[in-house]
Amino acid sequence: MRLIKVCGMRDAANIQGVERAGADWIGFIFHPASPRYVSEIPAYLPQQARRVGVFVDAPKERIIETASLFGLELVQLHGSESPRFCEEIRQTGIGVIKSLSVGDRFPDETATEYRDTCDYFLFDTQTKLHGGSGRRFDWNLLSDYSGDTPFLLSGGIAPHDTGILKTLLHPKLIGIDINSRFEITPAKKDLQKIRHFIATLKS
Repeated sequence: MRLIKVCGMRDAANIQGVERAGADWIGFIFHPASPRYVSEIPAYLPQQARRVGVFVDAPKERIIETASLFGLELVQLHGSESPRFCEEIRQTGIGVIKSLSVGDRFPDETATEYRDTCDYFLFDTQTKLHGGSGRRFDWNLLSDYSGDTPFLLSGGIAPHDTGILKTLLHPKLIGIDINSRFEITPAKKDLQKIRHFIATLKS
């Protein structure tokens, strides 16, 4: 059974609703340019789901400080962070997810560079934005990944994609990351769509 990560959360009631819907991981975006940027601690933080913080080329000290403040178990590095940087964050005891962009071909060489420096990969669609684009890459390219690092799939996943997602059988695929295609407005998710998606995918 694959885990579900719901990213781009900010509203306390919405966070609680998504957690109750069965999300395994809940993501908070700490990139100021994002319309889903979290500038202050929400009145409710997940109690069961794992807390993930998303950063884009942020200083190491800021990442560590924010992780402590929000009780983050994992950080998702969505910029040009080096393998060494990922390893330094990991050595502090924080789990690391490194986002890798997928365009017309799978970035196998890049994945190899990072394989020993993070706990998970997140394969997302290559765009000028840092996530939340609503665009999907060719999932057939996942067959080109032969590494050992487990990964989450992201990029344009929509409520109606449960059928095709169930057919993805890559042995290292451990989870699905959803965001913009489930939103009413930026950072506010449609709980009915979330509940149906999670229930269907995990059935």
